[in-house]
Amino acid sequence: MKLEQIRRAVEAVAPLALAQDWDNVGFLVGDPTRNIQRILLTIDTTRAVATEAKRFKADLILAYHPVIWDGLKRITADGPTAAIYELIRANIGVFSIHTALDTAAGGINDALAAILPLQDAKPIGDYVADPAGPQYKVITFVPHDAVNAVAEALYAAGAGAIGQYSHCGFMAEGVGTFLPLEGANPAIGKRGTLERVSEIRLETVVAADKTAAVIAALRAAHPYETPAFDVFRHCDVENKLGLGRMGHLKKPTSLDAIVKAIKTATGTRAVGLIGPAKRTIRKAAVCAGSCGKILDTVIAAGCDLYLTGELKHHQALAAQEAGLTCICLSHTVSERFALKNLAKTLKKQLNGVIIRVSQKDADPFTWKQV
Repeated sequence: MKLEQIRRAVEAVAPLALAQDWDNVGFLVGDPTRNIQRILLTIDTTRAVATEAKRFKADLILAYHPVIWDGLKRITADGPTAAIYELIRANIGVFSIHTALDTAAGGINDALAAILPLQDAKPIGDYVADPAGPQYKVITFVPHDAVNAVAEALYAAGAGAIGQYSHCGFMAEGVGTFLPLEGANPAIGKRGTLERVSEIRLETVVAADKTAAVIAALRAAHPYETPAFDVFRHCDVENKLGLGRMGHLKKPTSLDAIVKAIKTATGTRAVGLIGPAKRTIRKAAVCAGSCGKILDTVIAAGCDLYLTGELKHHQALAAQEAGLTCICLSHTVSERFALKNLAKTLKKQLNGVIIRVSQKDADPFTWKQV
């Protein structure tokens, strides 16, 4: 199977346009023309994972974290670029999805939210634009006897779609004025005479990729020589796309019960606890990995619990002072458990490709009681 087919399947789960602008996602290492039959899923691409990939005879590593973060000046068989060197020699590619999977519906943050579980969970911050592009509102002014024909032309070109509904629009009566000048060929009235025409204000919505076609249809169907119309960018304040999730629990739950659910879902053997250890959780937030900079939003929202990977010292102190309970799982532990679901989803889409979750990918921390 070609890389482009793999990319389309991956982007159906986690569109790369959802990634943060500082991130490095996509195909990072390898030959883009190679046929891909075996894929190894991992959080980190370490030397141990590279060795496992060679033994598995993988053609591609689908990695959560980028194997390359910044510009490289050298790639050698030792040091921090050793894994990249080994993979290039073995002709094994690396494709990263990172914050695209964090942001995506059904991705890692939604998986964390489902553990609690959160109801109607919404992103917390670091918002990104919808990969489908913005919605626009198109408004035009049409004589009574032509408004239905113009409306149908707009809808046929792709306007008027909202959720599970089509032909969505609005009409209101008013009076339009215009004065045809020398050289004009007016459909109504005559040159040099100010006209007042009973018109219908017709407005509808259209997706970004269909806007040009809708405007072309408007011009073609409108009876006026020079139709008047407005196009406004729509700002969706309800359905934002970003990192983390916040919401209310289905029912008030004790912290002990939540810790037990987290252990079952992630396999973690230890958690870092900040703040009150005995409480009932009603409102909570989650964010995989390192999401300390949105902590202030979580505190301001009055959450009882924040489930994340890690927090810096001053962030932990801020949570403690605010009376917020935080559970830190360790950075990659808050992410790795979601790879199994990703593997199941991709297997359904990539028939004939063998997909395996790495067994050598592991939390770099070993937690011991002393």
